[in-house]
Amino acid sequence: TFEGTPCHALSIAQQAPAQVRRIGLLSPFSSSDAVLWYQAFRQGLRDLGWVEGKNISIEYRYAEGKSERLPDLAADLVRLKVDNIVASVTPDALAAKKATRAIPIVMASVGDPVALGLVESLARPGGNITGLSQIAPELAGKRLQLLKEIVPKLSRVAVFWNPQGSPTSALSWNELQLPARQLGVRLHSLEVRSTNNFDQAFADATKARAGAIFITPDPVFVTNLKRIADFAAKNRLPSIYHIREFADAGGLVAYGPDRADMFRRAATYVDKILKGAKPGDLPVEQPTKFEMVINMKTAKALGIKIPNSILVQATKVIE
Repeated sequence: TFEGTPCHALSIAQQAPAQVRRIGLLSPFSSSDAVLWYQAFRQGLRDLGWVEGKNISIEYRYAEGKSERLPDLAADLVRLKVDNIVASVTPDALAAKKATRAIPIVMASVGDPVALGLVESLARPGGNITGLSQIAPELAGKRLQLLKEIVPKLSRVAVFWNPQGSPTSALSWNELQLPARQLGVRLHSLEVRSTNNFDQAFADATKARAGAIFITPDPVFVTNLKRIADFAAKNRLPSIYHIREFADAGGLVAYGPDRADMFRRAATYVDKILKGAKPGDLPVEQPTKFEMVINMKTAKALGIKIPNSILVQATKVIE
């Protein structure tokens, strides 16, 4: 019997379940809109030894493009006493902050977290929030410049923005004013507060005789990418947005931070916090990888020749 004891003790030790940590993933999108980002997040966790169903479980809460649902979804995650809340972008980060001062929150891709009051500073966030910011104020102007280079005679651009949604959308609208004057482009404001406003916005864009459309960052546009891309195609309008999914859906160009990479990096913050780091001590990262995706099928359908100077900058070309 003595000989069997160590083996018996070992088998009990092997059977002892590892502690499963719970992560709450809060999102203003639908699961299908954000599938690549969350795959990248889970892959980032796996690379660090956190496997869903083994030593972590993930509670997903999607607002399906209805940002007004976020406070309830955030409160639900707090009630579940998750170990960590991962906020995808600005509206859900703000909802998570309002819901808890105790549970650590990791931002995956928010606007300016200092200006939004989410953190005290990028270097020393303080409080219970840290993560990654997609802040790059010059990006809105760079997108407009890209449109002008692709369509040199461009004089009027219809800008889709949401004054009541993500603060990043209103910020982008404001940031466009100076570059527009410098480029000699008139901006036509199209306010979209919810999915119900699209038909009116499309009618206004047509009436304004816009030569292109510019979409600012907001969940209401992410959840309606195909609809916007289809409108642009039907009306033969060049279009630009900040995430590659828009070009995948048929839009002409997407230019912005590599969001999948940011979600993968968010996993490193979750890892550090689960291992005992305080969110307030972990500096907020800014994007280092940018992507430009050009849909050449759309360009051909529009009769547009993309200049070589732009093609060489593309990280992906859809043929």
